[in-house]
Amino acid sequence: MNNSIENEVEEKHFRVAIFGSARIKSDDSRYIEVYNLAKKMGENNFDIVTGGGPGLMEAANKGHRDGNKNNNSHSIGLTIELPFEAKANNHLDLTQHFGKFSDRLDHFMVLSNVAVIMPGGIGTCLEFFYTWQLMQVKHICSMPIILVGEMWAELIEWVKKWPLKNDLISQSDLANVNNVKDYEEACGIIMKANDIYRKEGDNYCLNYKKYKLN
Repeated sequence: MNNSIENEVEEKHFRVAIFGSARIKSDDSRYIEVYNLAKKMGENNFDIVTGGGPGLMEAANKGHRDGNKNNNSHSIGLTIELPFEAKANNHLDLTQHFGKFSDRLDHFMVLSNVAVIMPGGIGTCLEFFYTWQLMQVKHICSMPIILVGEMWAELIEWVKKWPLKNDLISQSDLANVNNVKDYEEACGIIMKANDIYRKEGDNYCLNYKKYKLN
């Protein structure tokens, strides 16, 4: 871990992880949606954490930088070694490069207080389920998982129809999973999460294991 990220882990900052496809271009409405969400995070002095690459990751890091006029928060990129789509975008304050997805995911987990899941493919689904699974077993704090857009609605219905209906998960496992239609709804949930984070202070998340990096 480089010094800047190591120091960041120790800081008590409110951070929003934004996951999404590297393949979506800047003229796409979903790119603009992520840009607007991240800009709002910057305006409120919240850090964001992304995969640091192109597509929706770039939209998030760019939006945060444009909203963070006073430089009171960070736009963090956790990049990954890939045969394609691996180039870091140009809007990062802090970055770290990883050779393994497992190491990278663990850094997302230890840094983040909210997970926003935008449209994406296999990697985005992995990030969603990894966050959800660790929260289920209380290895990370109980935090909002916000699925943005209609592509996630059928997935949640499948979870209710099969794992939930067959008693493979509990109804409580769905409590913090939110499917919203747009970034404005997502912002409302994030603001409430920040209020709880600030109100509880040092008592925040005491009933969960403190997630640590090896």
